[in-house]
Amino acid sequence: MTAKNVLYSGRVQGVGFRYSTKRIASGFDVTGWVKNLPDGRVELQAQALEAEELEAFLEDIQQSSLGSHIKQREVKAIAAEPNLRGFSILRD
Repeated sequence: MTAKNVLYSGRVQGVGFRYSTKRIASGFDVTGWVKNLPDGRVELQAQALEAEELEAFLEDIQQSSLGSHIKQREVKAIAAEPNLRGFSILRD
C-alpha cells in the first residue's frame, strides 16, 4: 500500500475543489480525505494498494478543470492507514 499527502495552493478554496476531488476519487481505487486549511490551501491525503493507481488519481486532479486553480502542490510520501475506508471531505 502506498500513501501520499498533498498540499495544494492557489485559488483552491471556494471553487468546488473538495467536491470535485471526491468525484474524481470515485473513479479510482483510492481511499482518503480532502479538507480546506485555514491558510487558504487544500490538503489531501490518499492511498491505494498500487502506486500507479494513486499516481493516476493525482494526475487526474491536475488534468481536470481544477488544474487551472492550482499554483503549487507539495507532495510527500506518508505511512498508509490500513483501516481508512472510502474517500471523504473533512470539514474545516
